[in-house]
Amino acid sequence: MTKPRLIDFFGGAGGAGRGYQQAGFHVTGVDITPQPRYAGDKFIQADALELMADLDFMNQFVAAHGSPPCQKYSAMSECRPGLAESYPDLVAITRHLLTAWGRPWVIENVPGSGLAEDVDLFGTNGLLLCGAMFGAALYRHRLFESSMPLE
Repeated sequence: MTKPRLIDFFGGAGGAGRGYQQAGFHVTGVDITPQPRYAGDKFIQADALELMADLDFMNQFVAAHGSPPCQKYSAMSECRPGLAESYPDLVAITRHLLTAWGRPWVIENVPGSGLAEDVDLFGTNGLLLCGAMFGAALYRHRLFESSMPLE
């Protein structure tokens, strides 16, 4: 049986991709920076937004995950005035492109990024998780917004 294919945008070394592999997906990672040790099944060095906008490319996959760079929203960027503004806002365009694609997607980022933190009456599906919830001695919160309900 063939595994369903998932695309992992802004994949970095593939931490999220590894989790999707463990869930049974064949994972293709995309990042603009070379990732010679990408943990997924396949890696493509490319601009994630360009590939998201290419529906012929996207239609090879049944689902997508995106972790746009978080520097614009991170509390660490507040250490120097004007630093956060020097980074691009990639969450909104990622949400727009994945929604236009029309298949299931998840976007992960930090609090303050504009991702939903909860489910609402208008079809928004958000979830806030912390490393400590999984037994890690790590108090880092992450938001997950999805085109489908998250449990």
